[in-house]
Amino acid sequence: MRSYEVMFIVKPDLSEEETTAVIEKFKNLIVKHGGEVTAEDRWGLRKLAYEIQKYREGYYVVMKFKAPAEFSRELDRVLRITDEVMRHIIIREDE
Repeated sequence: MRSYEVMFIVKPDLSEEETTAVIEKFKNLIVKHGGEVTAEDRWGLRKLAYEIQKYREGYYVVMKFKAPAEFSRELDRVLRITDEVMRHIIIREDE
């Protein structure tokens, strides 16, 4: 199991329930693939440095988790095809 950190930006025009559902989707995906979420930090609405998909702000979420090495590719794939996510980055933390 490796330690990772994922940050993703959710579209700001979603309701609070829809935003929570998107976050829970990724938490459940991590657990389903044998990982565990060690920390979750919701930064909330923040102004973007530049316009993305005609949005000037986004809802930032940072999650730390442990998962098998091959899982990062699957998480990246799911984040890419999720319409509610504007940008994301997955970082492997040093041991």
